[in-house]
Amino acid sequence: MSDKLAQFLARRAKSPAALFADGVRDAAAAARRGDEAAARAALAALPVEEVMNFTLPQVDGAARAAAGAIGRGQAASPGAASGILAFSAPEALAQAAAGKRVILARLETDAGDMEAIRRCAGVLTTTGGMTSHAAVVARGWGRPCVSGAAGLRIDARRRVLFAGSLRLTATDSITIDGGSGDVFAGALPIQSAAMSDDLREVLALADRVARMKVLANADSPADAALARQMGAQGVGLCRTEHMFFEPRRLLAIRRMILAETPKARAAALKKMLPWQRRDFVGVLRAMDGLPVTIRLIDPPLHEFLTEDRRAQAELAQVLKIPLKQVQSRVASLRETNPMLGHRGCRLCVTYPEILQMQVRAIVEAALECHRAGGDPRPRILHPLVGAAEELKLLRRLTEEAIAEAKADIGDEVPEIPIGTMIEVPRAALVAGALAAHADFFSFGTNDLTQLTYGYCRDDYASFLPRYMELGVLSRDPFESLDTTGVGELITLAMQRGRAVKPQLPGTLCGEHGGDADSIRFGQTAGLDAVSCSPFRVPLARLAAGQAALQAS
Repeated sequence: MSDKLAQFLARRAKSPAALFADGVRDAAAAARRGDEAAARAALAALPVEEVMNFTLPQVDGAARAAAGAIGRGQAASPGAASGILAFSAPEALAQAAAGKRVILARLETDAGDMEAIRRCAGVLTTTGGMTSHAAVVARGWGRPCVSGAAGLRIDARRRVLFAGSLRLTATDSITIDGGSGDVFAGALPIQSAAMSDDLREVLALADRVARMKVLANADSPADAALARQMGAQGVGLCRTEHMFFEPRRLLAIRRMILAETPKARAAALKKMLPWQRRDFVGVLRAMDGLPVTIRLIDPPLHEFLTEDRRAQAELAQVLKIPLKQVQSRVASLRETNPMLGHRGCRLCVTYPEILQMQVRAIVEAALECHRAGGDPRPRILHPLVGAAEELKLLRRLTEEAIAEAKADIGDEVPEIPIGTMIEVPRAALVAGALAAHADFFSFGTNDLTQLTYGYCRDDYASFLPRYMELGVLSRDPFESLDTTGVGELITLAMQRGRAVKPQLPGTLCGEHGGDADSIRFGQTAGLDAVSCSPFRVPLARLAAGQAALQAS
């Protein structure tokens, strides 16, 4: 047997992780000796998904094989963690406060679980998919998450997790692998990971050859700092509502929602402004000199309230308002399908005082950073727009709020671009008309996929396995972009938008921004950037570099 054949066969026998390690070593060595062609060839051959094994904690391989998984769900947020089970947010917070590592196990999470997710080691749900509440929040905060583990059953009232005949309670520990979707009984050993010098060299090479920039979805100063450390070139999506869920802040926004007049609502918003501004200052400082796209409030207001009667009574007592006022407001906000209801830009149209507060906080934050010698570059993003007249109105309100804030505090703030999210199919079809009122487009592919397919992203896991088994779908469309349907809308939107404004920037900022195939599509669609969770930035950087090499 020849040496070359022996090397080929040995290479074929290696695992993807080993091939990735070899490829990184080869690319880095070639880059250091100035052999650009060899470095690029090695970069192009890397199995990019394997980078997550070299940047995030993983379950020990031997322990994994010995234990065997008790269930499997969607690999919703990468990394691995073990901890004792908690079946509610209060239980999880209490255990975390006692210094214990906790896995929050829920049928599905909601807004009331936000603080618990932040403090837990990981999250497990038995429903939902890649873009469910648990998945999106866990990815944003770097918590491992397995969602849609339909083979497991959670009895929250009895505080029990069932896996076949196995019965686990709040005194038991489990281990979850958010990269594979596996769930294990017991606390398995977790191997830490750190980025090597070789990998940093290869990521720098990918940045040099890439045409698309890699941005991050970051909702706090800590997220932004981590994203920059991972190599992000800005923030492509800052979801302002994620700043509202710390307990004291949640009380403030509930006060605003329960206000019965515009005057009372404005007074409540005024109290929210200082901490909203403080968070924006932190994000802008972490990304100094780089763009920060700040999306105004998006979710329906009912998500900030509660249906629990006891909690409603406690809220009424704290706010010193009648219980009936709380109950009436909760009832009035109840919608048959809230994801298609009063949310996104519709909130700012009907409650312009919310827009005014958020825009003022952005302007004041930018001015504070500028006066401290920084280079803040905020951009304002309006979500869920579907009509040109809608965006025209929102742009006018935004420009008026910017002008009013500048008149009050000083006109030293640089120009703030105003853009829109393309996330309803109609927006893609009328993108030319929208472009007349937009400085940039951002594609919210989570909602765009949901509304194009007609799949509820929290419920589709009930039929997805059967669809995959029968070949109806080859991949989860919320995990990897549907390039023939949803992708066609994105391509059409960019074509129609650039027919009006030839240099109109476009960014893919849904969860698909961290998927290699979706990033390759972004290259062919002519997008300028992708945005993903901070922990997926290294993968996106490699994929963007590969996409540029393949296109050249």
